[in-house]
Amino acid sequence: MSDLLDDPIPGQNTPEYTVSDISGEVKRTLEGTFGRIRVRGEVGRVFTARSGHLYYDIKDDRNVLACTTWKGQVSGLSVVPEEGLEVVVTGRLTAFGAQSKYNLNVDEVAVAGQGALMALLEKRKKQLEAEGLFAPERKKPLPYLPQIIGVVTSPSGAVIRDILHRLRDRFPRKVLIWPVAVQGSNCAPQVARAIEGFNKLTPGGSLPRPDLIIVARGGGSIEDLWGFNEEIVARATAASNIPLISAVGHETDTTLIDFVSDRRAPTPTAAAELAVPVRMELLAWTGEQGARLSRAATDAVQRRSQRLRDLSRALPRPDSLLNTPRQRLDLIADRLAPALNRGVQNRRLQVVELSAHLRPSTLRNLVSTRNEALRNLSSRLSLRPIHREIEQQKQNINRLADRMNAAQATRLDRMRQHLDAADRLRETLSYKATLQRGYAVVRAEGEVLTTKKQASKHSAFEIEFADGLLNTGQPTASPAAPKKSAKKDAPDQGSLF
Repeated sequence: MSDLLDDPIPGQNTPEYTVSDISGEVKRTLEGTFGRIRVRGEVGRVFTARSGHLYYDIKDDRNVLACTTWKGQVSGLSVVPEEGLEVVVTGRLTAFGAQSKYNLNVDEVAVAGQGALMALLEKRKKQLEAEGLFAPERKKPLPYLPQIIGVVTSPSGAVIRDILHRLRDRFPRKVLIWPVAVQGSNCAPQVARAIEGFNKLTPGGSLPRPDLIIVARGGGSIEDLWGFNEEIVARATAASNIPLISAVGHETDTTLIDFVSDRRAPTPTAAAELAVPVRMELLAWTGEQGARLSRAATDAVQRRSQRLRDLSRALPRPDSLLNTPRQRLDLIADRLAPALNRGVQNRRLQVVELSAHLRPSTLRNLVSTRNEALRNLSSRLSLRPIHREIEQQKQNINRLADRMNAAQATRLDRMRQHLDAADRLRETLSYKATLQRGYAVVRAEGEVLTTKKQASKHSAFEIEFADGLLNTGQPTASPAAPKKSAKKDAPDQGSLF
């Protein structure tokens, strides 16, 4: 029976193909006929597989073309397909025999027209704004004078030269340059990595972390600047912990990074002006503030000096302030010696009176009298307990008498010591010690003479020296004294000539 099946049916000469033969032939026919082609259409369903491959559809109003971009080709796309975006895709048409389907392997995607780019830009802008990436409260203030400035730009363009030249003119700072592509498919990922790389640097390390980042590029068309409209760049800018200035394009050019950055500069040169102040203006301002401070300090010192002089004129002279205390001191000094003498004499009298009342003989007589009285009382009593109590009282009295005698002797010794100390103090403060040093006291009629005016009223004096008294008659006056007295007492006789 198997032989019957293997024999060809008479009259049929059509060759037989396997499924793989047909699939391979179709694939070769498609690839050979069309080769590398460009297709324009609207992006439909977009699906990213876990493997990283990108699957999406390109459609018009009647048909759909399946497109595939492999994982290794995705990073080379200048525009990532998004649903509803009108694009022009470039690739090779091929077939997938396992599902009897054909598709386009796309390695390049471009937006079809500037209107489509603007529509995509507006869509991304609304999305990021809804997430709060444009909110003013999340923008960080720029440092007043950054020590290190990081610049993300192309190292070979005129932009970096303009920035360095402007920084050198205003306030020279250390600049770290992170070279990137500023247009094309590599622009967005490189700029995003540069911003993240600056943020990962260690502050104060061998390659220090910058205090400010400038992302700069010159002017161009919307296609040239499209890398700065990519979502990856906007999110990297929003996540930066370092304040960031965007300076992309000219003043009329606007990209998404301008809305997310902490500050937008219309040109790269303006970004350098925003980054640092003018050094000469700071020096001039510092000098002016220093001069104002010096003038203010000088004026304050002068005002206080004038105020001090005004107050000093209202104060009395030091001599007038000391006159009254000096007089009080003299009066107290004159009263000191008599007061000490009287104090010593009064205390001597008190000691004598106290010693007369507290003599040991008086105490002994008092004790004897009490003992005699006790003996009389004991003879009248016959109860033994009373005798014992009396004996105990007698012993107590004897002890008290002994203690009183000892206390009296101690008190007398202490008072004698106080008296001797007071007498020594009196001798020390007495004027007689002054006489030992060669001074003398002049008296007349019992009054101490301290001035020449007082002495001129007496004719006899008593002079006390350290070794005794000396009485004198009429004192010898100086030659000038009689003349002054004569001029004062004699009447005016007039002149004979």
